[in-house]
Amino acid sequence: MVGPVRPQFVLFGSSIVQLSFSNGGWGAILADVYARKADILLRGYFGWNSRRALQVLDHVFPKDASTQPELIITYFGGNDSMGAHPSGLGPHVPLPEYIENMKQIVIYLKGLSDSTRLIFLTSPPVNEERVNKYASEHFSHLVRTNELCQTYADACVKLCQELDVKVVNLCTAFQQRENWMTDCFTDGVHLSAEGSKIVVAEILKVLKEAEWKPSLHWKSMPTEFAEDSAYDIVGADGKTTLNPSEWTFHREIQWD
Repeated sequence: MVGPVRPQFVLFGSSIVQLSFSNGGWGAILADVYARKADILLRGYFGWNSRRALQVLDHVFPKDASTQPELIITYFGGNDSMGAHPSGLGPHVPLPEYIENMKQIVIYLKGLSDSTRLIFLTSPPVNEERVNKYASEHFSHLVRTNELCQTYADACVKLCQELDVKVVNLCTAFQQRENWMTDCFTDGVHLSAEGSKIVVAEILKVLKEAEWKPSLHWKSMPTEFAEDSAYDIVGADGKTTLNPSEWTFHREIQWD
């Protein structure tokens, strides 16, 4: 444990979460945006589906913890939506079960505390041609289609609307970008830096528009140790110092 204690934002999900600190990922971007404001905690599990998420909910988010996260961003659906394997093995989860699993996840996370806020992410689309072309010899045939992604994404959106939970429809957001199939993925499924930028933009839009008190949008949150100091960089006048605690000029994108 280190201090001062900051608000905790937890990223919970499958590989798109686990890899979110790699290759200019969206988790790393959020950690930069929320520097000195909130701690971004990663709980990502490559290959997982909503079944496995349900099995570990009480381990990842124990209800008797002394503090609870201020925000949980949850992503499951991409693996659930894969076509079923004839053996019965694999990550596929039938749509009705996926909906029920996600409902139980929402209910559990809502019960952590009155101040814990939730954002769910739907599965993004995939580049079907690239998925099929570059499939590993170590895998049996993988069935990933945009039709399945869209079906599960729509179901996630509908459920979140019914349960009054914020949701980002990545399937829609990605396809609004020109050249999304070539620019947004590293392998047809997992996100490139460009794909991650879309995720960040959509999350920040939700956080800015949400009428949560207190606001969890980065511009509304206090910055740790932001007071002026004689130890700051001396200004051009040679008499005063410049407080750098809110500087963002280093960022490639000036996020709203």
